[in-house]
Amino acid sequence: MLIALGCDHAGLHLKNLVASTLQELGHTYEDFGCFSTTSVDYPDIAIPVAQAVAEGKFQMGILVCSTGIGMALAANKIPGVRAAVCHDTFCAQRAREHNDANVLCLGEGVIGTGVAREVLRAFLGGQFVGGRHARRLEKIRSVENAPRTQEAVPPAKS
Repeated sequence: MLIALGCDHAGLHLKNLVASTLQELGHTYEDFGCFSTTSVDYPDIAIPVAQAVAEGKFQMGILVCSTGIGMALAANKIPGVRAAVCHDTFCAQRAREHNDANVLCLGEGVIGTGVAREVLRAFLGGQFVGGRHARRLEKIRSVENAPRTQEAVPPAKS
């Protein structure tokens, strides 16, 4: 599997563990950064990873920050991306099976390395089951594809 990988400064150590685990599992990845513990803004990493996944250049994405939440918020702004924060194998399996998640977000500050490796395996090994879940994803896609309108903000009442 071809995977886009990225982190901010607070996820560097876990990203490096993920990279080595991906190699052990026989997956190929491209590292979108960051590469040091010098502070960076998580959207600067999450958005290019998410765009690459949405464009089909990568089958999956993995993003790491301190909690996984910031990365998921940024990645989910890209149409076609379904980023899930997972800190246990049950959520990782369900994210793939029920939500067809294509980006895994991990939090270095909230997950141990052993659990992270298991979550990664569960996520990458999961398959979307379709059925009623496909109908639900189509509803999300319809919102992503709907034209956006610029509505004026009503003036504040005095």
